[in-house]
Amino acid sequence: MEKFNYQEALKKIPPKPGVYQYWDAAGELIYIGKAKNLKNRVSSYFNKDNYRINAKTRVLVSKIANITFTIVDTEIDAWLLENSLIKKHQPRYNVMLKDDKTYPWIVIKNERFPRIYWTRRIVKDGSKYLGPYASVSMMHTILDLVKEIYPLRTCNLPLTTDNVAAGKFRVCLEYQIGNCKGPCQAFQSEEDYNQSIDDIKNILSGKTSVVIRKVKAALEAAAANLDFELAHRLKRQYDLLEKYQSKSTIVNSSISDVDVFSIASDEKHAFVNFLKVMNGTVTQTQTLEIKKRLDETDEELLSIAISEFRTRFDSHSREIVVPFPIELEDQRIRFTVPKLGEKKKLLELSQKNVMFFKREKLEQYEKLNPDLRTERLLNQMMKDLRLNQLPKHIECFDNSNFHGKYPVSAIVVFKDARPSKKDYRHFNVKTVEGPNDFATMEEAVYRRYRRMLEEGTPLPQLVVIDGGKGQLSAALKSLKLLGIEHQLTVIGIAKKLEEIFYPGDQYPLYLDKKSESLKIIQQLRDEAHRFGITFHRQKRDKGTLVTELERIPGIGKTSAEKLLKYFKSVKKIREAKEEELRLVINNKQTEALLSYFDINKKSPAEY
Repeated sequence: MEKFNYQEALKKIPPKPGVYQYWDAAGELIYIGKAKNLKNRVSSYFNKDNYRINAKTRVLVSKIANITFTIVDTEIDAWLLENSLIKKHQPRYNVMLKDDKTYPWIVIKNERFPRIYWTRRIVKDGSKYLGPYASVSMMHTILDLVKEIYPLRTCNLPLTTDNVAAGKFRVCLEYQIGNCKGPCQAFQSEEDYNQSIDDIKNILSGKTSVVIRKVKAALEAAAANLDFELAHRLKRQYDLLEKYQSKSTIVNSSISDVDVFSIASDEKHAFVNFLKVMNGTVTQTQTLEIKKRLDETDEELLSIAISEFRTRFDSHSREIVVPFPIELEDQRIRFTVPKLGEKKKLLELSQKNVMFFKREKLEQYEKLNPDLRTERLLNQMMKDLRLNQLPKHIECFDNSNFHGKYPVSAIVVFKDARPSKKDYRHFNVKTVEGPNDFATMEEAVYRRYRRMLEEGTPLPQLVVIDGGKGQLSAALKSLKLLGIEHQLTVIGIAKKLEEIFYPGDQYPLYLDKKSESLKIIQQLRDEAHRFGITFHRQKRDKGTLVTELERIPGIGKTSAEKLLKYFKSVKKIREAKEEELRLVINNKQTEALLSYFDINKKSPAEY
């Protein structure tokens, strides 16, 4: 079995709050945890120097074969999502390693004359559970208010029809003080009791404003009756309810049963994220990958994914939150495209997760098959630069000179978005006098593509000119002279603002600073500058050395160039033996050279 590469997994985890999930080699979910910073928390499990890791944790880490995560907006969101997912999946290692804190729920018991109370333990007996609640005091406030508004029984007597009819029970103190209406002795009908239960379900399912209005009315009445102790108690409850109503996205009382979907796609793949929201809590989260067969639209793919997810998770939510309108004819479903508010926050949460999943998957594919990355980059460049063909062959021109002296042009070539150094070329400028960058560019472009046309070499799809409108116009002039201006695309890049210029366009194109297309163009430009400046310096240094040798009586420019070509440097010429020098220059020049170096033992021209 291949060993789990946790270093690669950690690179993909963001430093954001969220929930992480550990899976074993059999694909079983073995642990769910929360974190304020996902990257730091998950990394701590694999830190061999961490003394806090106990034996049980080491066993868990040894079984990890895959790590997934869900990002959220705040730490409390991570807590609540963790709690929901653990309740749903019950991973085996959470029993031993999970934090002891368990969030409370309000349960409406599945029985005749249902009781309502809070619990930290869920029993699958058909009872209705609402929560979890992030704040225990907030939950108690809601529960107390509900009981105050609707007097219900608190006993655990089996109030079956036969038992009540037989008069087996008597009312207790709760009935005497007004906290119960006495269903045990049929003082309250089952229909009336169930009506109260239905109202309570509506309140606990999210209609907090109903409770707030009741508390406010009771508060005002207590104040009017000068019952300040009750008013103080109600004011505290009112404040807690206001705080509860404005709490975080993961537990939001206004969203009771909603499915949330988002999509991210490229030319070959689509990724769809699903969030299941029940009673204000995310209870399910998963991302699905779809491989495109044809040129399907995002709307078509999202429709397919919605059907798949709702079948897989047996969801019957009547409202579905989506990033754009979906044309699905179903009278039972309402699609919502939120512009702001709590549902918009949920949609943004889903979009964050689908983008992380997409990035992670594409990186995996590209590592296994580098050609996929090349194809994606070329398609992105074609789209960003408005090209009509893939730029598999790109050439970039740059000029260098020193106050008009030693002018050179350099061409670098990229094939399949990578440097092709064997195709790099230098040009010694022949027709330009003085520092004229436009004329130098015109000459270099003309000579380059005249040669390619004469040799029958395929032309590049894209030509990049290092410079603004002036250099671009000069290059275009040469292309027109050769009659190939319509056979390739030529653009200029101005370094200051990274502006992309097109022939004939008044305004430049600005690519996103993080765009991969811009990065490739910048790499081309920088590589052309490096290659050109290196050749320019070599030529300039050679010119300086030739000038130094020409000072020797009897040594002219031609002889100096011969000597440098043969010996490579002045130092080696000075150290050369007489017979070696005679192989390059005549006897008289050799004697003059030896005499000069004998007088100037420490020549400044040692390069």
